[in-house]
Parts: sequence; C-alpha cells; structure tokens
Amino acid sequence: MSAAARSLQAEALGSRLPALLVAAERVASTVAQGVHGRRRVGQGDSFWQYRPFVAGDAPSRIDWRQSARADRVFIRETEWEAAQTVCLWRDGGAAMRWRSKSASADKITRAELLLLALSALLLRGGERVRLIEPGLRAVSGRAGLETLAGQMSMASVDELGVPPEVVLPRHARAVLIGDMLAPLERIQQAIGRLSGLPIAGHVLQVLDPAEIGLPYTGRVRFEGMGEQRHMLVPRVEGVRDAYAARLLAQQDGIAAICAAAGWSFAVHRTDHSPEAALLGLYTALSPTVGRR
Repeated sequence: MSAAARSLQAEALGSRLPALLVAAERVASTVAQGVHGRRRVGQGDSFWQYRPFVAGDAPSRIDWRQSARADRVFIRETEWEAAQTVCLWRDGGAAMRWRSKSASADKITRAELLLLALSALLLRGGERVRLIEPGLRAVSGRAGLETLAGQMSMASVDELGVPPEVVLPRHARAVLIGDMLAPLERIQQAIGRLSGLPIAGHVLQVLDPAEIGLPYTGRVRFEGMGEQRHMLVPRVEGVRDAYAARLLAQQDGIAAICAAAGWSFAVHRTDHSPEAALLGLYTALSPTVGRR
C-alpha cells in the first residue's frame, strides 16, 4: 500500500475514532459488570481478604485488630499489583473491510471495537497494553486508551494476514484478532515466533456470517479484495460443502497450531454480540494477567 493510501486510510479511521471509543467503553462497561478483577494474592496496597495465620507466615503480616475480634490470628492479604503487558494486533488488510448484508459491521470495525474494548478492561485492571507495531511502547492508565486508539489509526497495513515481526517483552501475553484466512504455514510461523520469546496468547478469528455459511445460489462472481483474485462460480450450491470443509480445515489447523504453542483459539461472527466475544477474550487472559 502506498504512503498516500495509508494516509487516507488513517484519516478515515481517525474520523470515526470518537464513536469507536464510545462504543468500546460501552462494551467494556457491560462486560466489566460480570467479571472480577485480578484478585490474586501478591504485593500491593489493595486489600483482598483475611485468612488464618499458619506456620511460616511472618509475624509482621498479622492484622492484630482483626485478630482481636476473634479467637484466631489472621493475616491481611493484598491483591497482586504487578502489571502484565498485553500485546494486541488486529488485521488491517483489505479483506477485513468486506461486509455482507446480514452482518452488523465489517470485520475490521468489529476487530477494532474488540481490541479497544479489551484494552479498556485491561487498563482498568492496571495492566499495560501495547500494539504489535514497530516503534510503539506500552500504555497504561485510563488515559492510555485514547493514545492506543490514535496509534491504531496510524498502524501500518499489509496483506500478510499475520502480525509484523516486532521485539516484544518476554513473558507478555498476546491477542491476535483477524479473519485468519492466511495460509496455515504463515500463521504457524507467526505464532511460533511469538511463543518462542516466550509469549502466550489467544487468537480470535473474526468472520462475516456469509463467509461461514456461503448463503448464495446460482451464478456468482466473487470480487477479490487487496491481492485476492476475482472468481466466477457458475453454481454456488455445488461448492458449498467443499467450501465448508475447507473452512473447517483452516479452523482445525489454527486450533492445532495454537494448542501446540500453548495458546487458545476462538471464532467470532460479526452478526453476534461483541460483548460475548469480549468476555471470551478477557476470560482467556484472566488465568495469567497480572501474574509474574
């Protein structure tokens, strides 16, 4: 993509960022009501719970006021407050901009909404978030969301369908969001590169409902986007089963790649609730977010 084309694309995204941020905050707020924070014992100032004193506990950790109210000695535990860096990527390729009539949004709009909404949840929880993009640093705090959105509007775009090679912090977490229709060899290389750092993560495949069901009949000309070629299919009904099998093979392949790397994988349709997808993403990160 030329510099002029990238500039126009950035301007287009920038023009809708305020609305996108509002939508992301709304989705994040809805999901936040149904999830808990990091809530794990560790160094920090926020109170978590009292528990009975056991052999080996340091006497300095005893809460004498709470202990005086009962016939047992209690320890005051605080929440873990060591921030985890979560690295995010959304596919910005041309194919992500396709949308069928049955979808509520195109794939890239849904991917960006989920990326920003997930970032909002993570930043509220005290984590650091950064885009998988050269030259960028992690952001933190509630104000970090607008910075992240601005960075996303200027992110480079290619048609590889996988994140670029970027130096990332060891033991971070990664979330990759895209249609994941790139060749499996390319996806395996990208995830293998990240898992070798080591970085664990999650892949969310975002698909239009028409890409899943191929609901067309008769003679149809499919227009390619980006580097994709055009294709004329004389009778779509005749290829529907083969198409479904090929898509399933792609998804099974991605799931196997993720499993081998210790990652997780899920599929999201753009005609389904973004809140459900966001909850799945946050839950996938929850076991290790905030842990050292």
